Amino acid sequence: QVQLVESGGGLVQAGGSLRLSCAASGRAFSSRTMGWFRQAPGKEREFVAAISSNGLRTPYADSVKGRFTISRDNAKNTVYLQMNSLKPEDTAVYYCATAEATGLVSDRSGRYDYWGQGTQVTVSS
Repeated sequence: QVQLVESGGGLVQAGGSLRLSCAASGRAFSSRTMGWFRQAPGKEREFVAAISSNGLRTPYADSVKGRFTISRDNAKNTVYLQMNSLKPEDTAVYYCATAEATGLVSDRSGRYDYWGQGTQVTVSS
């Protein structure tokens, strides 16, 4: 079992920044791929970013590339999502998720087997 707890969401004006954190407990955080997904009202959950177990591979959705940065601290069992230049269209519930490391850092939600409860990010215009 892996438990994930997100924090850091909130209300921010367009152009502002937020940093989300996801604290993991349970087995072998350092050997697992970590990902961030988001879901806006009335829309399907979508991929935001992911990071390989060693932190060397970090794919991003095109919509956030250059604005968001994913990172991890394996000593703290925590993954982060630094979000800069936020836009109203970034408003969503953001979810942290984890998958077994298979050599592929996936952008598909079905590859992730444990999920956090989500944290709300609201960007006002």
